[in-house]
Amino acid sequence: MNAPLAERMRPRSLDAYIGQRHLVGEGAVLRRMIDSGRVTSFILWGPPGVGKTTLAQIIAHKLETPFYTLSAVTSGVKDVRDVIERARNGRFFNQASPILFIDEIHRFSKSQQDSLLGAVEKGVVTLIGATTENPSFEVIRPLLSRCQLYVLKPLEKDDLLGLLQRAVTEDVELSKRDIRVEETGAMLRYSGGDARKLLNILELVVEAAPEGEVVITDRIVEDRLQQNPLAYDKDGEMHYDIISAFIKSIRGSDPDAALYWMARMIEGGEDPKFIARRLVISAAEDIGLANPNALLLANAAFDTVMKIGWPEGRIPLAEAAVYLATSPKSNSAYLGIDAALAKVRETGNLPVPLHLRNAPTKLMAQLGYSDGYKYAHDYPGNFVEQQFMPDELKDVRLWHAQHMPSEEKLYQNMLRCWGDRFKE
Repeated sequence: MNAPLAERMRPRSLDAYIGQRHLVGEGAVLRRMIDSGRVTSFILWGPPGVGKTTLAQIIAHKLETPFYTLSAVTSGVKDVRDVIERARNGRFFNQASPILFIDEIHRFSKSQQDSLLGAVEKGVVTLIGATTENPSFEVIRPLLSRCQLYVLKPLEKDDLLGLLQRAVTEDVELSKRDIRVEETGAMLRYSGGDARKLLNILELVVEAAPEGEVVITDRIVEDRLQQNPLAYDKDGEMHYDIISAFIKSIRGSDPDAALYWMARMIEGGEDPKFIARRLVISAAEDIGLANPNALLLANAAFDTVMKIGWPEGRIPLAEAAVYLATSPKSNSAYLGIDAALAKVRETGNLPVPLHLRNAPTKLMAQLGYSDGYKYAHDYPGNFVEQQFMPDELKDVRLWHAQHMPSEEKLYQNMLRCWGDRFKE
């Protein structure tokens, strides 16, 4: 029995690999790493069918190192430990560490992920994880800190068309048929940037055609697939496009559009937890201090959906979406933390001023720890002016108010406390 077309067309080298030029193109970060023969552990995050598994296999082949694969769906802690032990025992002196590829690593439990830490840290294995979900939510922090993160993008139209042409002309089975591709719109629409899905569609259409010439048109593709060509695909590119439209509608204060895009996700079978999570993020990022209740309501909607599920869960989600869309907007906290992170990366680990340090021991007190600190509640209005930033940053401003009614109250309080320091 022949392997599926998608497997027959799987690239065996970087030169045949399609897409992701930002990672594997000439001079790109992964290309340099692979060419050097020294690959560190990393996680590939991106939608299905964009080459995560293929890239891991190409790397193992290029480095000529053992390649172990685990599926997070079917493997347990024991399987992880067995593979790590085989890798430890089978490694030759001076050989690159065996590669352990874990597909859908976001489905690993905390204990399963914990079981990887020691082997990854000691270099027993080089971990390559693949995930379609945001690793910062689904991968434990200790493991994430030991891995680089690379984001893979949906394949672009030209990438897919090139793959389609190669499949028709070079595949050992399809090249035997007389195939004429007259239209590609439906195949591109259905595939949603997913190479595997594109090849599966092509194979289905060709296999369903009678002997002789095979003509491929949009109508034929739609008839073969027997589904709405605009159907939502929670695993394809449209997943990312629709959630983007949903969030931008909330940010743009359009409750009608927010409800429409939410309905598209619900009808398409989207995970309610995913929708609820995005609402919580939007409440903090886009509404922020202009209406602090938005975060409370979004978080309550998340909890409620987890308790009651579908179909009733659509109601608290809709309530939160409308509330967020109709709320005033401020991203001052979002901009403030990003400015602070940038300043930390720029200036490094500046010392904490002595008067702000804790002094739990006599020696620390003798060294001046906590000396001169003023307890705010001992002063009128529960405020007294003193320096809280490191000396080098004492005049730096990071938070800038956006003058919505709710946030204006906070700004006026800062003016009352600090005077000219907070004048915009």
